[in-house]
Amino acid sequence: MADELLDIVNNEDIVSGQEMRSTVHQLGLQHRGVHVFLFTRDGKMLIQKRSADRAASPSALDCAVSEHVKAGESYLDAAMRGMKEEMGVTSIEINPLVTFRMIYGLNDYEISRLYEGIVDPEKVKFDPVEIEEIGYFSIDELQTMMSDEKIKFCGWFVQILNWYLRKPSEMKILTEHDAGRENRPGR
Repeated sequence: MADELLDIVNNEDIVSGQEMRSTVHQLGLQHRGVHVFLFTRDGKMLIQKRSADRAASPSALDCAVSEHVKAGESYLDAAMRGMKEEMGVTSIEINPLVTFRMIYGLNDYEISRLYEGIVDPEKVKFDPVEIEEIGYFSIDELQTMMSDEKIKFCGWFVQILNWYLRKPSEMKILTEHDAGRENRPGR
């Protein structure tokens, strides 16, 4: 994966500098990320299986998009870029749900924003370099899969999904952007 310049942020999400991604992860500097939950009109969530050669969580199941926010880029721009690069989709309206702080792994400290939107499966053309395969699952199916120890999920995805389902999560909530979770596509 190519190195990229990332913003370094404090606990209030204020930029304090910039470093290359490799340095950020080597030194454990807090940076920004985005995640996108994409649902079909009938409420099934698009899930990706990360490629086996990914540095973080290879061959693990993840939400539609998990992306670093590049230096100077907004959360929304990063989410839109991620949907285009990873899923080949554009012009999808997405809504912010929550901004949170979480430890993603060794030396991986992020402030991230979660978005959600509706996707037409016919328009999805995922990147075969970063993604091994995709699938669409109901929330109930995902909960059953998460209880199966043989199925590997990204740790961050489990925590974000737990928050979404109102279960205990390791996320430190900074801002909830949308209080109306009852009427969401996955409900």
